[in-house]
Amino acid sequence: MNARQRAPGHRRGITPESRSFPTRPYDLVKEFAIALAVILVLTSVLAAVFSSPDQKAISLQDWARAAPNDVIATVTSELAGTSTSASYGAPYNTNNPGQTIGPLALQRWAGVRIPIDSANDLVLAPLLSMSTDTSVVGALSTWDAASPAQRLTWANNYADALAATTDGDPATVAAGDYGPVPALAHGELTLAAAGGLEGLLTSGTTFYGGDSTKPLLLLADGTYLENLADAQHLGGGQWGMMNGAESYPGQPWLWLYTFWYQIQPFATSGNADALVWGLMAVLSIGLVLLPWIPGLNRLPRRFGIHRLIWRRPRR
Repeated sequence: MNARQRAPGHRRGITPESRSFPTRPYDLVKEFAIALAVILVLTSVLAAVFSSPDQKAISLQDWARAAPNDVIATVTSELAGTSTSASYGAPYNTNNPGQTIGPLALQRWAGVRIPIDSANDLVLAPLLSMSTDTSVVGALSTWDAASPAQRLTWANNYADALAATTDGDPATVAAGDYGPVPALAHGELTLAAAGGLEGLLTSGTTFYGGDSTKPLLLLADGTYLENLADAQHLGGGQWGMMNGAESYPGQPWLWLYTFWYQIQPFATSGNADALVWGLMAVLSIGLVLLPWIPGLNRLPRRFGIHRLIWRRPRR
């Protein structure tokens, strides 16, 4: 074929296929820049409108200043061994078998990996730093010299006396045999209000002092943190696992997990965590094995849900 016999436009690289479709210049870099700018604007606007609240962390100092009576009651329960952390069980101590499923003591199987003596680690050890406070020093000496039974008697007596008041105010507690417990509790309150308790509970845990296990345990043993959570609808009985603070969107995909905590027997069971975990494990395994379970594997075809997605093509 000579040059005169070639198709028109052949020398310009135009083929019959390319002549069938219109073409135009296209700036890919410009398109990318525009898309990036739009995404950045949308992300910024949506983040400002729907972002989660940036709330300040609650410190022991905040707790002491906002609810001093709760601090006194919590310290007393630590000395009496009746606080949540003192009777929690593994991984902190062996005072409770913990969460179980029938005969399976799941929590105890993990063992004591973070040994904590609530009375000594959360109360008595920090109070040793108040060496210039004669009332605290004397109270510590009296406590150390007493027998374990006597210590429990003092702490339980003071806890009962605080519970008998209208608002837990130590100033209205009736006279009784409380030993050094009131002085120890007020010493801890003074230390927390001054901002020193937080550092004392974290400084001896790791090299960098960043382990907040002890401050969190002490704070959670009181009612202040729980009341704040309930006020923002974050309690266990308020679908707290899937709610967000201040009516912000939470994690709605957790509804199936938190749903079981709202019904019996899980709602009032002391083993709710283990029971719900076990139930969800069974349901998850059942979902994975659904294609191989006789009868259940026919449900999708029987319900015909697939027709909403896959339809017969037009002839």
